[in-house]
Amino acid sequence: MVDQGTHSANTTAATPATDAWRLHRRDGGPMDRAVNESLFVLANGTLGVRAGSEEGSSPTQACFLVGVWERSPIHYHERFTGFAAHTDTRLPVADASRIRLWLGNERVDPDADPAPASERELDLRHGSYRRTLRWQAAAGGAVEITAERVVPLDQPALLAIRYRVRSLDYRGPIRLESAIDTARNATTQGDDPRVGAAVDGGLATHASAADTAGAWVAQHTRHSAIRLVCAQAHGLSSTSHLVAGEASTSAAGVCQTFHGELAPGTCVVLDKFATWTWSEPGANAETDPVLLTDARAALATAGQAGFPSLLAGQAERFRQLWERADLAIDGPAEVEQALRFNLFQLFQSGSRSDGFSTAAKGLTGEGYEGHVFWDTEAFVLPALTQVAPDMARHLLAWRYRTLDQARAHARELDHPRGALYPWRTISGNECSAYFPGGSAQYHINAAIAWAIRWYVTVTGDEAFLRQMGAEMLFETARIWIAIGHHDARRGGAFCLCEVTGPDEYSALVNNNHYTNRMAQQHLRDAVATADWLAGHFPSDYANLVGRIGLGPDEIAAWQRAADTMYLPVDTALGVFPQDDGFLDKPRLPDADMRNAALRPLLLHRHPLSLYRHQVCKQADVVLALTLAGTAIHPAAKRRNFDYYEPLTLHDSTLSASTFSVVASEVGYDAKAYRYFLDTLRVDLDDSHGNAAHGLHMAAMAGSWLALVWGFGGLRVRDGHLHLAPRLPAAWRGCRFAVVWHATRLRIEITATEARYTLLQGAALAFHHYRQARHLERGQTLALPIPPFALPALQAVVFDLDGVLADTAVLHRTAWQALAGEIGAPFDEAIAERMKGVDRMGSLEILLERAPRHYDDAGKAALAARKNARYVEQVEALTPDNLLPGARRALASVRAAGLKLALASASRNAPLLLQHLALEGAFDYVVDARRIRHSKPHPEIFLAAAKGLGLAPEACIGVEDARAGIAGIHAAGMLAVGIGNAKQLFEADVLLPNIAAFDINRITKTSGVPARPMADATT
Repeated sequence: MVDQGTHSANTTAATPATDAWRLHRRDGGPMDRAVNESLFVLANGTLGVRAGSEEGSSPTQACFLVGVWERSPIHYHERFTGFAAHTDTRLPVADASRIRLWLGNERVDPDADPAPASERELDLRHGSYRRTLRWQAAAGGAVEITAERVVPLDQPALLAIRYRVRSLDYRGPIRLESAIDTARNATTQGDDPRVGAAVDGGLATHASAADTAGAWVAQHTRHSAIRLVCAQAHGLSSTSHLVAGEASTSAAGVCQTFHGELAPGTCVVLDKFATWTWSEPGANAETDPVLLTDARAALATAGQAGFPSLLAGQAERFRQLWERADLAIDGPAEVEQALRFNLFQLFQSGSRSDGFSTAAKGLTGEGYEGHVFWDTEAFVLPALTQVAPDMARHLLAWRYRTLDQARAHARELDHPRGALYPWRTISGNECSAYFPGGSAQYHINAAIAWAIRWYVTVTGDEAFLRQMGAEMLFETARIWIAIGHHDARRGGAFCLCEVTGPDEYSALVNNNHYTNRMAQQHLRDAVATADWLAGHFPSDYANLVGRIGLGPDEIAAWQRAADTMYLPVDTALGVFPQDDGFLDKPRLPDADMRNAALRPLLLHRHPLSLYRHQVCKQADVVLALTLAGTAIHPAAKRRNFDYYEPLTLHDSTLSASTFSVVASEVGYDAKAYRYFLDTLRVDLDDSHGNAAHGLHMAAMAGSWLALVWGFGGLRVRDGHLHLAPRLPAAWRGCRFAVVWHATRLRIEITATEARYTLLQGAALAFHHYRQARHLERGQTLALPIPPFALPALQAVVFDLDGVLADTAVLHRTAWQALAGEIGAPFDEAIAERMKGVDRMGSLEILLERAPRHYDDAGKAALAARKNARYVEQVEALTPDNLLPGARRALASVRAAGLKLALASASRNAPLLLQHLALEGAFDYVVDARRIRHSKPHPEIFLAAAKGLGLAPEACIGVEDARAGIAGIHAAGMLAVGIGNAKQLFEADVLLPNIAAFDINRITKTSGVPARPMADATT
């Protein structure tokens, strides 16, 4: 999403007396007050009420409803086919937080005072907000005003206020005007794209009424045709010392007046209840009576409950949240306070309905027009999944509700099938007028697919996958095939052209690394889900594929695209290029990189100027390592972190948390903590200068992810929970809890050990630093935290054909002969695709263009014919058929004290080893007879590592086939490629032949030190 920061120097840091459960601040100037209105906002996923003073006249005070927005046309000077036609804007609705106060003839207006004696306190434990103001009357005497608010989580759209005025030494009349103001319009954008756009339409008031019993207004949007009612009522008791007076209506809203007298030491109290009801878009006037009836019923219920009861109910809801989060930091109090604040706001603005999602600014302000972006799925959802999984499910269910709009958007972009979710939206339709930074961000589909997999894996909610998730995965996966192609110039690699990644300082590029890696994972998840659904729920599967017209050929295309996805490594730098052209560009001048006055650059430089340089708003490669990099070797992650860190300006508030997580993983503890603090206090310190527009939900979620994924080392590997905790040096300890399926696990971390306690659920299996562990309910397990070290190299896993011996030519000869016999074409491209693939997999490649169909028996016969011809050739092999330098390469590995394994896709590997005189040369041998999946599946390499008794990260794989390189990487190993540079562009180290193999050079180039097995502890 577009998230430009000005990185202001405003740092309202917490004091040494910070209370981790309360946020306390004094009001300063107008800008401070606007920021405080955001920080002290109350919300419940449906209603958001900014923390403007009840008495004041702040232009940034507003109330928002998740379901009230306006649709406005987008005007272009030059418009082309498929451009977004309209934008959605969440509008400020009627504001019922107002209580104007008069002391005699003097109006109390703290917003008109340059330095009001006003303090605010947000109670994070109980979910309420209190403001106090001391006011000196011009005529003499002072009063103290206390306003306490609650927006109950269990009420759809209710605001309750207890408003108290106590005389310090004021004597005289007092008048309270409780109002619903309707004069507020949406803020226009001006020169800042972070705010919003001009709204053509907006809210119009078409009815209102007020009397001593209550007041209400009815409004409607002009284009989206949403109708709403806002109503208020009050609670007076014998101790209120107020009497109801006149009521009025006007163009600016409605008002009820209350009168009283104050003397020193006395006080008046008014309880105010306000509620909002609204319709779906496209409603008419017939809806109004129903809305008004519902509003009055909600007010009656609230009035009967009373303010203290609503406050107690809210405290109970938040008690449940904090019990689930189980958060504590034994360190600086401001850190724990900020973490609690961020989780509090995330919980407040998170959707509690399948009908809506969580916007970039939640319900806290007008930033980004109230739009939802992909970072909801990439940041907000994973954080919520492990503390409030029901809320995470709502986010995905909303995406399912808008699937038809995503299908329509795909058609707008000329895709005949599938669904493409919008970059920014409220209604489900694309709202971005700038397609290079909007519709071109196809990675949104992959983020949603990633979120589905994360949610289902963490919660075990397979019903969601069956009922909604599978359809979304399939429809969105189709888009990758629509925009991608197998590039013959890159050995048939699957390439994605003219896309924009999350880093908006580059646009319309080819093979954006983040997009390609996430698309690969998306396609694999779609294939796996199709297999799972067909196997476990065949009727549901048949129903779905029939409804969307999905055939087996499409699923096969998904698998092939995933297996051949273009993810190159620049062998000179040892890093993943952000895109095809990124590494060829000049770096941005240091003067621009260091000049804080130019931040964010997007507000000071033309986009083309940015696109021409190696500069990142946020680093796509680092984000890819976070979300889809589980199998990537830590040494490769460190190299990429080191390269992209100095190129990244962090002009996006999404950036710091990503860098914190990866820094933790690669052993950069100090950097991890620094980036954690950056994301932790984005809004509390207003470090990007736009907290006045609303809070940054994804950055807040990012602070939780930096804690849990970074310092907690939480990962999901092959569907299993893995943890590798490490405590920041600034803390003495920390504690948090996570949800995993039906269990809840407490994790306590000190500098030397981690303590795991199963708080909920019968039993839990998990991994601590790759070691399998088991917990029963109530059991605590204390485990040591080892010192950080990059995995040392302890073994090398070699392929055989084409690496150690030129037996690949024997396969080729046999396949070519079979192709001639059955009339199937055979060329260099087919031969290259067969490299590293087992016999039956190679046969399927050959038969793709065969003139006739073969059943299983026919295929088995063909495979046997090919193998017989191949074995005839193998019988003639001798040790002389080893490639030059092969025996020396094996000997050098032995001399370094490392283990050796062979991973060959050939079923004839034992026969080959016998004829090549390599029997006994390897500590472990895996061939096609021991595995179920052929390369690029990682099974053969994982089996080799397991057979050696080592973790995959402790091994390097050596291959001559692209499928083998992909399999090595998928296993979590570094890959050495032997041979054709055009085919082996994904290898971490590339050698022209096995004679160039030098284990010392490889360890130096890869950054992985060798550790002889005599010194190893495995």
